Amino acid sequence: MATRDTNVKGMRTQVGIIGAGPSGLILAHLLRLTGIESVIIEARSREHCEQRARAGVLEHDAAALLERIGVGERMRREGLVHRGIFLRFNGRDHRIDFTDLTGGRSITVYGQHEVIKDLIAAALDAGQQLLFDVEDVSVDELESRRPRIHFRRQSGAVTLECDVIAGCDGFHGVCRPSIPNGALQSFDKTYPFAWLGILAAAPPASEELVYTRHERGFALMSMRSPQITRLYLQVPPSTSLDEWPDDRIWTELRTRMATNEPWALCEGTILQRSVTPMRGFVVDPMQYGRLYLVGDAAHIVPPTGAKGMNLAIADVRVLAEALVAFYRDGSSELLGEYSTTCLRRVWRVQRFSAYMTRMLHRASDDPFDDRVQLAELEYVTSSRAAAAALAENYVGLPFDAR
Repeated sequence: MATRDTNVKGMRTQVGIIGAGPSGLILAHLLRLTGIESVIIEARSREHCEQRARAGVLEHDAAALLERIGVGERMRREGLVHRGIFLRFNGRDHRIDFTDLTGGRSITVYGQHEVIKDLIAAALDAGQQLLFDVEDVSVDELESRRPRIHFRRQSGAVTLECDVIAGCDGFHGVCRPSIPNGALQSFDKTYPFAWLGILAAAPPASEELVYTRHERGFALMSMRSPQITRLYLQVPPSTSLDEWPDDRIWTELRTRMATNEPWALCEGTILQRSVTPMRGFVVDPMQYGRLYLVGDAAHIVPPTGAKGMNLAIADVRVLAEALVAFYRDGSSELLGEYSTTCLRRVWRVQRFSAYMTRMLHRASDDPFDDRVQLAELEYVTSSRAAAAALAENYVGLPFDAR
């Protein structure tokens, strides 16, 4: 195992992982199963990582991966398997049947923070070096054979020497900005709306997610458990939470999600609320020297397609396979192809997320755009081929490592 940090200023490991989100923790777990050492450092506390409610949908293959590597027991016990979603427009529900359209595939609703809890528990049980609450993180010597991570703990300044650094530290992390100017090309799409999201102590009003297109704007009913509902409203990007007291949120949700059939939204105490900008972002390449960007450090997708965590897990699978080949065979071929391999999937997922976003959000007052949007919804809910394309992408495209 890696050198323990007991009042020493220098540490050494094979793979240095910055970030204890799903991507960093899954990468360490996959490497550990093959005997490859790693150290994970995380700027936030363990409690913060385990309690921050974020994404909650796992693709079919992502859920299967967690189960296969031994961290899916609680997910299978407590997660909610969904075999379809509802598209609601003009006051009517239209179900997209994933299981029928994709040969039996499904999704699992299981919160990202729950995935993190399971992975942290497994890591600590296995003696994984997992350091929380680190400060002043930086990286250097990225083009050398021994890139370094510098950080500070209560015991003092530490330098972690690695063979490889995995930047799993998110969009606002230190890894991507540490790459020299001009080495990366950025692609950025900012949407003219945001999501006001709430977590409510109320049972979901539907057993499956409900995506609603309404003339006042998009709304989504999701869930985190049989007792906790996750709900979203399309709002302007400049929205302040002060503008949205509880009564206004529930009134707007009832209005947008109303149907012509008997249906009632379950309401309860709002536990959390936030405003999330809608954007798409990609950097190319996703690597520089011995630094490999993973997940949100390299790409952001609008949440309409439920792809953020799943895309990060796909990156991890590619990087883990490449690192196994590097240490087992001494081959750098797969590491050299990491970015190209990942970006094929990244852009397909960006396409799907943009498609779902355009189809369901009200982006203008132009009546022509309004009619085209409704025509798209009517097409996807009446054509088996169109519905199958949506279902195939939603449950997750087949994983192609190369």
